[in-house]
Amino acid sequence: MLHANPRVPRSPARTRLRRALAPVLSALLLSLAIPLLSLAAAPPAAAQGNGLAATPPMGFNDWNAYGCNVSESLIKSTALAMHDNGMQSAGYEYVNIDDCWMTHTRGSDGRLVPDPTKFPDGIKGTADYVHSLGLKLGIYEDAGLQTCAGFPGSLGHETTDAQTFAAWGVDYLKYDNCYAGPGCWQNTCPNGTKAPAQTRYAAMRDALAATGRPILFSLCNWGEDQVWTWGAGVGNSWRTTGDINPGFSSMLSIFHSNVNLAAYAGPGHWNDPDMLEVGNSPLTDTEARSEFSLWAEMAAPLIAGTTITSATPATLATLTNARVIAVDQDPLGKQGTLVSSVGGLDVLAKPLANGDVSVALFNETGSTATISTTAAAIGKTGASGYTLTDLWSGATSTTTGAISASVPAHGTTMFRVAGGTGGGTNQTGPVRAVGAGKCLDVPNSTTTPGTQVITWDCNGQPNQTWTRTSSGQLTVLTGGTPMCLDAYGSRTAPGTKVEIWTCNGQPNQQWKVNTDGTITSAQSGLCLDVTAASTANGALVDLWTCNGQSNQQWAV
Repeated sequence: MLHANPRVPRSPARTRLRRALAPVLSALLLSLAIPLLSLAAAPPAAAQGNGLAATPPMGFNDWNAYGCNVSESLIKSTALAMHDNGMQSAGYEYVNIDDCWMTHTRGSDGRLVPDPTKFPDGIKGTADYVHSLGLKLGIYEDAGLQTCAGFPGSLGHETTDAQTFAAWGVDYLKYDNCYAGPGCWQNTCPNGTKAPAQTRYAAMRDALAATGRPILFSLCNWGEDQVWTWGAGVGNSWRTTGDINPGFSSMLSIFHSNVNLAAYAGPGHWNDPDMLEVGNSPLTDTEARSEFSLWAEMAAPLIAGTTITSATPATLATLTNARVIAVDQDPLGKQGTLVSSVGGLDVLAKPLANGDVSVALFNETGSTATISTTAAAIGKTGASGYTLTDLWSGATSTTTGAISASVPAHGTTMFRVAGGTGGGTNQTGPVRAVGAGKCLDVPNSTTTPGTQVITWDCNGQPNQTWTRTSSGQLTVLTGGTPMCLDAYGSRTAPGTKVEIWTCNGQPNQQWKVNTDGTITSAQSGLCLDVTAASTANGALVDLWTCNGQSNQQWAV
């Protein structure tokens, strides 16, 4: 089976800082007798339900551009610049403080203390100023004993810290994952000393809820612990990878990891591929537009990480492109998915609430290339012509179905496709076997027609990402080739194997997703079934007489 991509390395500046602090802090933490949270895994949580982040959050964070050099004056001047330069009116709402804002020890009352030199008016005074501009203030803390830069963490202090943030008027909390127990360095801990991430993050979720103040909760555990599988019940967004840096290779690696997780995102809970590097060297303007395009196509938070007060016109033009932002902020809340990916030429499609589809043509290669798809491939049908709006130039054109562009090296062309039907009706995500707790899987991402499908541990990879089309097909993208779920040989007898096959529109490729949790063949009426109710990886999937058992229950 495919496995998740390895985590992207932390940004060099942050890593150097943490390594310098590691020996001292590790020794200190080993000597601490701070009670940890229960090491039992947290039970599955219901949706966050705080009413926030109906669309992906937009704002600013100081870390990428300033590191530990955060201050009240920086936050205030950035907020004022956002207010004046068009970012606020474009939808940017949060002005977020990252690490290093506090003193190295808590006060005598056990509360966090803002560094009086950096924040002479305190966080409350800073928040009041940001609020006076119609913006909101975010702050940073850590779900461990220390923040990543060595300041007091919130583990064991969740209630006090949440109350403090609420009293200061904080609107957003970025919650990191360093020092998760005594002796831990980042996420590497001696045996038995690390408190489980879900338990630690859920504790702060509950503490924030108890304050009664709406505080957006952004989980920053670097894509560890398959956070996308439980993040929706805990936070409003969750980091899916390690730290980004302003290089094309970093952005590309993060894109490859995040694009496969569309099934887990939606209104109120978003995959977060980290802050934007738009405006930061060595990322070029073309690469910056690609990052912005891809983040919008993936319905990701748009958190600017550059020097807003001195941003160039090109940077501001990218950050405030209303047409691209509208794709990110579309109320349907669908993350775009790969339609094809061959030789570094990628096509993504994102259904929009009004029935349009946003298409991104992304050229990963070092040379200009023509990238093409069709209206049918992105789920559009029923029209003799479609309208294409280029979201970067604003130019419009019409097509009978072909969607194509010459795309520069490392560049992205975005179209909004209008006309016909479909688009917003397709649903994409995993198909989970309820009884086994595993996902419908194409073995080894093969593209060989006739390969029987199986169940395997859910991993968010393309060979487990299925699209339920308006025509009743279940399609999967393996190796860049769309294939259809198919009843072998159009047979209608119990025990017929279920396989992948080239899509052909025949009745044996039509499926009904039923309210009782079953998936039935439209041709035979038989149920999709995990053979012998197996819970093992590699269990075969076939058709069988519907019997109401858990091995015929599926979550789409």
